[in-house]
Amino acid sequence: MKTLVVIPARGGSKGIPFKNIKPLGGVPLIHHSIKVARTFTDDANICISTDSDKIIECVQEAGLKVPFVRPESLATDTAGTYEVLLHALDFYEKNGIQYDSVLLMQPTSPFRKAQHLQEIKALYNSSLDMVVSVGVSPYSPYFNIFEEDQEGFLQKSKSGPFKRRQDAPSSYFYNGSLYMINATSLRKQPLHEFKKVKKYVMDELHSQDIDSPLDWALCETILNQGLV
Repeated sequence: MKTLVVIPARGGSKGIPFKNIKPLGGVPLIHHSIKVARTFTDDANICISTDSDKIIECVQEAGLKVPFVRPESLATDTAGTYEVLLHALDFYEKNGIQYDSVLLMQPTSPFRKAQHLQEIKALYNSSLDMVVSVGVSPYSPYFNIFEEDQEGFLQKSKSGPFKRRQDAPSSYFYNGSLYMINATSLRKQPLHEFKKVKKYVMDELHSQDIDSPLDWALCETILNQGLV
């Protein structure tokens, strides 16, 4: 199985300006992902998809070549991950390189380890659409996740015969760290339409995802405390 690692890094970031190249623990955020990707595959199979000259320069400082500049149409707030991944696959295919799968690594998940990449790879096979990293949710749709009904009253998201939260099925959330994707499935439909999806469970510490200044401060504290 030939896998393309894609690390998408758009230049614009409203919550944290220049987030992808901002130093976390003294190291540009995107370098954390590049370092662990290199434990998984050769540089030739690592694709940084970006529209930013500053990000390209930062990536090159890590000794990694950026294969292309992402088109402006894929650099807007509304551009989806699906289109970005297809663009990357098409680029390599036009250059005579076919990939069976894509490992999507968001640069905003700095604490994933080499073992996580190997473990999600071990769970994947070509009969699946995707294996995705998840966290175990502390909330349950049977007990403490609610939706409003037509009259504006809160109702439990799901009903069931469970008397205790511990008896209800576990709930999971995509932690944004790793997506092991079947390239054939990707060419047929976007990720949110996949049916054959398996989970890869990661613990809370290594599931940290940076989306806000508060997330950033938490990750700095984790590093300063030597917890990862």
